[in-house]
Amino acid sequence: MNPRVSRSSALASKATGFPIAKVAAKLAVGYTLDELMNDITGGRTPASFEPSIDYVVTKIPRFNFEKFAGANDRLTTQMKSVGEVMAIGRTQQESLQKALRGLEVGATGFDPKVSLDDPEALTKIRRELKDAGAERILVYR
Repeated sequence: MNPRVSRSSALASKATGFPIAKVAAKLAVGYTLDELMNDITGGRTPASFEPSIDYVVTKIPRFNFEKFAGANDRLTTQMKSVGEVMAIGRTQQESLQKALRGLEVGATGFDPKVSLDDPEALTKIRRELKDAGAERILVYR
């Protein structure tokens, strides 16, 4: 068992409502999942009961390079995000669209960065996709 509760565990807890850290701590001291009651169902089911999840959760990192003069805005293996946005939707498209709007960078979702009417559109799209920048996802449509 990995006793570490990571940021991904926190996302999973938020997304499902299941208290992963609390349950993990109780498992570490010897309880079994069948002995623990599920807080989400008001204790009517054990923690071992797997809920049906009918939604999609999307997490997108938030970058704020404009606040840091001289900061390199190219994405590498270094962590450069200043936060993240989590969104829930009934489909992957809805969840991703909500997450993009939640970034609060002026995008209402998949706003085109490159006009397809531009004769150089394909070249610009290739350049944007090749360049590992914070807005690369906005090129995908």
